[in-house]
Amino acid sequence: MKKIILYNKLRFIYTAFVLFIFVSCDPDKNDTPPPVVTPVQFAKGADISWLTQMESSGRIFYNSSGTAQECMQLLKSLGMNSIRLRVWVDPAGGWNNTADVVAKAIRAKNLGMKIMIDFHYSDSWADPGQQTKPAAWLAQDFTTLQTSVYNHTFNVLTALKSSGVTPEWVQVGNETNDGMLWPTGKASVNMANFAALINKGYDAVKAVDATIKVIVHISNGHDNSLFRWIFDGLKNNSGKWDIIGMSLYPDPANWSAMNSQCLANINDMIARYDKPVMICEVGMSWDQAATCQSFLTDLINKVKSVPNNKGLGVFYWEPQCYGNWQGYTKGAFDNSGKPTIALNAFN
Repeated sequence: MKKIILYNKLRFIYTAFVLFIFVSCDPDKNDTPPPVVTPVQFAKGADISWLTQMESSGRIFYNSSGTAQECMQLLKSLGMNSIRLRVWVDPAGGWNNTADVVAKAIRAKNLGMKIMIDFHYSDSWADPGQQTKPAAWLAQDFTTLQTSVYNHTFNVLTALKSSGVTPEWVQVGNETNDGMLWPTGKASVNMANFAALINKGYDAVKAVDATIKVIVHISNGHDNSLFRWIFDGLKNNSGKWDIIGMSLYPDPANWSAMNSQCLANINDMIARYDKPVMICEVGMSWDQAATCQSFLTDLINKVKSVPNNKGLGVFYWEPQCYGNWQGYTKGAFDNSGKPTIALNAFN
């Protein structure tokens, strides 16, 4: 009898041990803690593409105490974490060419700032009123023009990457309200051509680094019908993009209404195309600093309020401009070269 009892005890212990091992080794049992999800950093930035040209002309930038300070470092101290830089193909004087862009991007990267590259696909300004082909591309047929877009995009980004800079975002075109590289890529004339050119830029970006997000950028962020027309047209022609970019330049009297319209447009774009949105340009007259601060604070809060972190950020366009630089009056520095209170919105 004692042997039977001992045998049963041993059998019980053995069975319990086997069950313990089985449960411990169960492949369906997951004891690994869930991965830590890093929150998406909201981009608070500035386009400072004029900076090297301003520095070469002797312009100096000062903090609020009147101490001279390097401009990007000054903007970082005011709460900015991102820098936007435009690229021109063969600009007169060299400003905003590949070498100039790389030099500025390295400075921003060394400060730990994220970088947006803005391809204009022109030798000078591209915007809703002008999308002029680079002089070297004027006689090209459509196939060759697509190759030029690809090569230019690829070469600039490769130069950046070779210098240790991988942009977070790349704009394929600037304020392309009616397409780009007119007349070939004018959207109101040939949306399919516009989409094909966008796709060449998109493919070139991804060939350099698949993690870079591609932006298609349109002005008048309050104008929902414009955005639906462009992005419906791109979608219907197999256009590719990762982020919808907007500009917003209200007047001191209408900024509140335009911010509300812009937020409604943002939410519609996300619902309609399932893509996040970035405010790539904003500005207001430098001498309306208090109103501009209210405008920016409200806009930043509205973009941050977009569900699921799909409102990605806000960039001020050339805030460091002062003293009527190039006739531009929508900077955010006063005539002594100090930032106005408008930029407090980025803190």
